[in-house]
Order: sequence, then structure tokens, then C-alpha cells
Amino acid sequence: MSDPHALVPPSREGQARSRQRMGIAFGNRFFFLLLVGLIWIIPAFLDRRFAYAMGAWDLLVLLAWVLDLTRLPRPAELRVRRSWRAPSALSVTAQVTLTLINRSNLLVRAKIIDDVPNQLRFEPAQVDVAARAHDEAAADYSIHPRVRGKVEFNDAYVRYQGPMGIAERWAQVELAQTIITYPNLDEAKRNSIYLIRSRQIELAKRQSRFRGSGRAFDSLREYRPGDEFRDICWTASARRGKLVTRLYEIERSQTIWILVDSGRLMRARVASLSKLDYAVNAALALTQVAMFSGDRVGLLAYGRAIRQRVPAAHGSAHLRQIIEHLAAVQEDEWEADHLQAAGRLLTDQKRRSLVVWLTDLAETAMTPEVIEAASRLTPRHLVLFVVIGQPDLNQLAARRPENVDQMYETAAAQEVVHRRELLLARLRERGALALESSAGTLSPALVNSYLEIKQRDQL
Repeated sequence: MSDPHALVPPSREGQARSRQRMGIAFGNRFFFLLLVGLIWIIPAFLDRRFAYAMGAWDLLVLLAWVLDLTRLPRPAELRVRRSWRAPSALSVTAQVTLTLINRSNLLVRAKIIDDVPNQLRFEPAQVDVAARAHDEAAADYSIHPRVRGKVEFNDAYVRYQGPMGIAERWAQVELAQTIITYPNLDEAKRNSIYLIRSRQIELAKRQSRFRGSGRAFDSLREYRPGDEFRDICWTASARRGKLVTRLYEIERSQTIWILVDSGRLMRARVASLSKLDYAVNAALALTQVAMFSGDRVGLLAYGRAIRQRVPAAHGSAHLRQIIEHLAAVQEDEWEADHLQAAGRLLTDQKRRSLVVWLTDLAETAMTPEVIEAASRLTPRHLVLFVVIGQPDLNQLAARRPENVDQMYETAAAQEVVHRRELLLARLRERGALALESSAGTLSPALVNSYLEIKQRDQL
């Protein structure tokens, strides 16, 4: 999006307070000094007075601990701030900064433990900082989100010592915060920029513009080999005495609807993500490219019921709204109601538009409901039906069996693949565009199909 910093979570700051009734402990240096005092135990076997000396040393260490404890700043003199450098995005490593604000007159060395939800990090985050008097110090830790949607951060815990390092205090800082993990923003941006640039290079080599019926006139230029005869402007050619070709631009402000199936079949996992995660990432990539092209984009995510709906519009604020709704799309344990989604879209969108349907097919002998639902849209809209394939299924179908068991497995896989191809072919016969892509290449394949549609002006 134009301003990715708008998705960065706000900073959260809180004042430390005593974690327990006492909230005190012995520092590492305290135990080290006690260990040093054990050197008196060897001569104590020869002279009992050395044992008294060892006891006096231990008492001296304890008094030093009490003195150091009294000098330690009170928890109320410390504050902790959690700040973010980038949005929390699926499968994207991000940095979080913990800052210790020291308002006391003493140097503070602290260990801050942040209670991070396990959706972002497997273990609690722990950083070490040293803040001078009336100063602050910061340290970073990383997160790697594995689930989209809202997650809850809890409090942070501080264990701090003074310069002597003999005594230690424990404190707790209230930093409860709700964070939204968005789809993979980096992948969407990377795919959209790459595909747009490669398409621009391809067009520069062809030295032509996108053409199609119902196009917007742009300018005139001299005829070149390869130009279509129907684009020749005969009146201008007659005036100039040579052939002149009309140039057109892609029509803008067309409407694109993205339908995301979040039903049971989309819960299947490929690598570390679900098919729904790949579909959401692809939907975001397509949204960015479509808005860059000047089109209006709408979103409809559904499971057993309509989960998320964003009317078609354009602009950076609308893009952020779609990103937030995509972040909230979650898998449904039930079969999705495809007919309800198709009926809702027919009700909301009266004019012709491009409908991009991201879904999957059930391996049954009957015609899936999603095929029938997509067929209802074809008389009014141009439907791009996108099925997320299963890589292991295609590999199994292409495998050469070496025994009887593998022969049955390969035959079953080939039958499933053939059945999916028949269903997609049936959908093409009804006027839809059908595409099957693996999860890993879904985003570029979807954006490339959209650009092909715009180039040929099929909408």
C-alpha cells in the first residue's frame, strides 16, 4: 500500500510495579562472593578461627546485599516501552523494540521478558539492556507470525540490578496490547512489482499498447508492422499520405470482485501454510495490482456464511480496509455455501465485472456445488475461477509405479487429476476462465491472468 507505516501497531508504554509482595532476589555477584568465601573452609580444618572468618565474610556479603538493595531504584522509577518497526505480517520476520526508561539516579542493568503469544514466537522474548541515570536503553527481538488475525500481547517482566550487581528487584509492566497479523505484505508487493515491470518490458519490446474492443483512445502514431488493420485511422492517413495507427489505453475504473472460499477444503496445508493463507496472499497481490491499474476492487470472503464483505472502491484507505478484512478471514470447519456467495454477489453487483473466485474442488464423482455457483455468474460477469492444486497429487499421478500398491495409488491420483480437468473444462464451456495453480505460484499466476484479461480487454 502507499503508506505501509499506517499498518504498524502503535507503541505501548507502561510503568513498572513490584511483581510480588517482596519482589527482591539475590544477584549473580552475591553468589559469586559467597563462593569466594569458601576458600576459608580449607584452612578451617586446621584452625577453627578460619571458620569464624568465613562466617564473618558471609555476613559482610549479606550486609553488602542489603546496602545494594536499598540503593536500587524503586519500580515506579522505571518504565518500559514496546514499539514496532514494521507491521506484523504472515511468514515475515519483523523486529520489536523494548525500551527501558530509567528515571532514577543510578545505572540500571535489566533483563526484560516480553510475554509474546505463541502465534508470533515459540518462546518468550528476552532482552538485556543497561540504562544510565535519567536515560533510556533499547534492544530488539524478532517475531515470525504463523497465523493471521488478532493476537494478544501480555505484560512484560523486568529483573534489574544496580552497578554492584549483588541485589536484584523484580517488576511487572502492564503492556497488554492487541496486534493484527496481516497477510504476507512483502510477497504481495514483490509479486505485483515484478509482474508489472516484466509486463512493461514485454510491451516495450512489442512497441505497442494494450488493445481491445471498447478501449479508450490515447493518441496517433505512424503505422508499424504488426499493428492491427482495424486500428488504422484512415482519415489521418489520408491527410498525412501514410498509414497512421490509433493507440489505446487499458480501460480504467472497471470493477473487480475477489471471492475467497474459507470453507473446509481450504484448511488443507501446503508446506507450513494453509491453502486459505495462500489464497489470501494472492488476493492481496491482485488487489494492489488492480488498484494500481485504476480498477475498483471488492472483497467477499465466505464459509458457511458470509464472513467478510468490502464493497468495490479504490484508494489507499480502501486498500487498507481490504487488508484488514483479509487478515480476519479464518478457516471454517464446515463446507462453504457457494450458492449463497454467488447469490449475494449477483444482488450486490448488477453491472458486468470481473469475478476472481479463489477456491478448491472436492474429489467426488458428482459436480461440486462451487461449479454450479460459478456457472450462475457467467451470464452477467466474467468469471476467473482459480483452483489451488495439490503438488503431491500431481507428483503422484506422474510417478511410474514399481509395484502393485504404487500402481493403484498412481491410478487413483490420475483419476482425481482427470476429474478436476473435466470440471474445469466444463466451466470453460459455460464461458468462464479456469485456472489451476499450485499454492507456491498462486500469486504470480493470478496477477498474470488478470493482466492478460486487461490486455485482451475481455471484460
